[in-house]
Amino acid sequence: MSSHFSNSRRLGLIAAIVFVAACSKPGEQAELASSVDTGMDTLVTAEWLSEHLGDPDLVVLDCTVIVEATEEGGFRSVNGRANFEAGHIPTAGFADLMGDLADGDSPYEFALPTPDQFAAAMGALGVGDDTRVVLYDTYNSAWAARVWWMLRWIGFDRAAILDGGLNAWKAGDRPLSTEPAEHLARTLTRAVRPQMIAGRDEVFAATEDDAVNLIDSLPAGHYRGDWTMYGRAGHIPGASNVPTTSTVDDSGRYLPAEQLGAIFGGDHNARAITYCGGGIAAASNAFVMTRLGFTDVAVYIASLQEWTADPANPMETATEFDEFDE
Repeated sequence: MSSHFSNSRRLGLIAAIVFVAACSKPGEQAELASSVDTGMDTLVTAEWLSEHLGDPDLVVLDCTVIVEATEEGGFRSVNGRANFEAGHIPTAGFADLMGDLADGDSPYEFALPTPDQFAAAMGALGVGDDTRVVLYDTYNSAWAARVWWMLRWIGFDRAAILDGGLNAWKAGDRPLSTEPAEHLARTLTRAVRPQMIAGRDEVFAATEDDAVNLIDSLPAGHYRGDWTMYGRAGHIPGASNVPTTSTVDDSGRYLPAEQLGAIFGGDHNARAITYCGGGIAAASNAFVMTRLGFTDVAVYIASLQEWTADPANPMETATEFDEFDE
């Protein structure tokens, strides 16, 4: 399949694609089970953040990456630092997913750094063992979810995502700042949870293992193989499709828990692996599943960037797949 399509479709897809990336009561967002009492949920509102912005242990981080259409008909990722410098939530620092929060020596975009590198980078941003962290971005929270997932990966459970991101903050006419963050560097202890990250070999084995749930987090058309942003069209065999955009409303806020629970069915204790193009959209689905009470979720960070590059890794298309609309 060709990755070239009309300008109108490309622009529409930018809005649809994040990356080229147990409910307590009905109607309430389920809290992530954790032994750490941080005094905040893993998903917080702009109102909550406004009330707690001055808390001395609270670190706020902007995780934005911008996805733009190219003249050639594809997409490119642009560092979000310029957007951050033009105006961000007061006290926020910038978590650079295209810089020190990625492995710059990898051939893949947004490659996972080592635990030491990631912990050092977060420590430099003021994140320490006794801090709390609120993460946000400018589009559907997938970039924030990626940083949230990496923090969980190294054993840090005191992080939350700002529901609706920067748009939710601005919707209340709250102030923006152009001042740099002034957080002292801190030490972040690592207690790595390797099971939260899936590699190629585990994913390959999962294609023939019905006990493992593979979840493609890209748009339905990409899953079907109508078009592709990677070397080969379609999806990893055996994967179901839950587009990340199906988990948020028009404002970019996550849907209520009962609606998300209807989207993500199945055994909450079974192994689940989410993937997309580079582990961004997949992290958002993994975040939602964790909040819903799924106990064994991993993200395939390298995702289709790695998978489609090797012809030994199978792909399949689905000409008739209408569970989700684009």
